[in-house]
Amino acid sequence: MARRKVGNPLAFAVLGSLGERPMHPYEISTTLRARGKDQSIKVNYGSLYSIVSSLEKHGFIEALETVREGNRPERTVYRITDAGQAEFDDWLVELVGTPTREFHPLEAGLAYLPGLPPDRAVELLEQRLVAVDGEIADTVAMHEKMTAIEFPRIFWVESEFRLALLRAESAYVHQLVEEIRSDRLGGSNFWRMAWKHYLEEGISPAEQLKDPVKYFGQEFAWMQAMPPEAR
Repeated sequence: MARRKVGNPLAFAVLGSLGERPMHPYEISTTLRARGKDQSIKVNYGSLYSIVSSLEKHGFIEALETVREGNRPERTVYRITDAGQAEFDDWLVELVGTPTREFHPLEAGLAYLPGLPPDRAVELLEQRLVAVDGEIADTVAMHEKMTAIEFPRIFWVESEFRLALLRAESAYVHQLVEEIRSDRLGGSNFWRMAWKHYLEEGISPAEQLKDPVKYFGQEFAWMQAMPPEAR
């Protein structure tokens, strides 16, 4: 991915909005939320003005006029520049055409899953599933409404992508929960025994890994061949 002068994804949304017509920051914010784009791009109104300022500083947008509506404070209307349009076009091509390595919070948690007792891990994963499956149901209902009113899919394909990710996460976590609960997950025996030794005998995981055969049986002799820093 290119290193951009203003790399916050919200800056991309600001450029896209101003590519349609000149707007003031508050109008950009309300438009993004009204269109549901805040489900795909984090819209933080507090940071929006600093992003607008940065875009102006780098010549991607420029002030067009200052307007006042009734008793409201004055607001500066911005428009996109040629440089800003070129930046948006290049950014869009990159986002659509170039895959990047994303670091999902759940992936980080799973990397250290043995830090939880197996039963507690199952409890937390099921707690997560309630939220994920609830979001899936809400999103499906929203899609059905938009389909019913014949709202063109081109304007909400990002929501379909989000739904696909949620469904993939749900399917995987449901399967993982069942494998942990039934001890079909490879290493489950080691995992449960390690916590049993720790909770009942107070033997730390680090101490157990110094002599895996002693604590887990001959089937874990392969651990002795691992370098100490990997245990």
